[in-house]
Amino acid sequence: MIVDCAIYRNGRRRAGPADVVAALAEARGAADAFVWIGLHEPTAGEFDRVAEEFGLHPLAVEDALKAHQRPKLEVYEDSLFLVLKPVVYGPEADTVAASELMVFMGDSFVVTVRHGEGAPLSEVRRRLEAAPEVLRHGPTSVLYAVSDAVVDHYIDVAAELQTDLEELESRVFRPHGGNPKDTAARIYTFKRQVLEFRRAAGPLAAPVQRLAGAGVPFVSEESQPFFRDVGDHLTRAAEQVDGLDRLLSDILSAHLAQMGVRQNDDMRRISAWAAMAAVPTMVAGVYGMNFTHIPELHRVWSYPVLMALMAVAVAGLYRLFRRRGWM
Repeated sequence: MIVDCAIYRNGRRRAGPADVVAALAEARGAADAFVWIGLHEPTAGEFDRVAEEFGLHPLAVEDALKAHQRPKLEVYEDSLFLVLKPVVYGPEADTVAASELMVFMGDSFVVTVRHGEGAPLSEVRRRLEAAPEVLRHGPTSVLYAVSDAVVDHYIDVAAELQTDLEELESRVFRPHGGNPKDTAARIYTFKRQVLEFRRAAGPLAAPVQRLAGAGVPFVSEESQPFFRDVGDHLTRAAEQVDGLDRLLSDILSAHLAQMGVRQNDDMRRISAWAAMAAVPTMVAGVYGMNFTHIPELHRVWSYPVLMALMAVAVAGLYRLFRRRGWM
């Protein structure tokens, strides 16, 4: 559905017709005006008229309707088509959810198509309307503002992931930090979320670099420094994601090493207890044999002496194992 349709002239929002065709005609009738149409999960029927009147390329229209696209920039004869993947992080569920945002830009128009609940553009529109000096740059200002908002949110999400990763790190290195299987599962889940984040942010670098360079239609030369700033922020977010991924790999390796050390400690303890149990078992086994002539069999003091001998042997082994750190 159409969320908003507005005409901007000289950086100011103007009251205009609700019909998108009439709004486009009015915007093209003025030298310093453009129309911005925002759509949220449009159906094919809802989008057909917009695509036809605005001259959008059929391949781009197909991508905008089906979604599930990688971040990319396509240049067509009458428009630009930019795909962005905003991300939303849910700390409680430890999930990174990526939605999709498509931007069509051409002569005196911008059409934004949003899929999913992430990255609502109402705040971006309000910020732009409060800065008419930016809106005077025309449709390019919307393309920049939308890209900048998405990339800045990448940095916010990366900071939240960093905070949660520090908590996970302290849990891994804490003595008796919980069930090792649960910890390993959480590390793998966290790594999966970082991978989802990387899939959203990584491929966007090439489109932003193209927008910051020369020779892209509908992108004015004076707007290129703004896209270079977006590229700087995107590089920062990508570096944070790479750091998170490396740290997760190190944490996982440390956790697996800790599990190996604990298993070795457990095996040493089991071996020590088995050795201490073997001594009295051996003595009792000898005296449990059915021989007639066994030394001290008919002596009164035989039983207490043998019990004392077994206790001394076990105590000696226990002291030895304690000194070597096996107990």
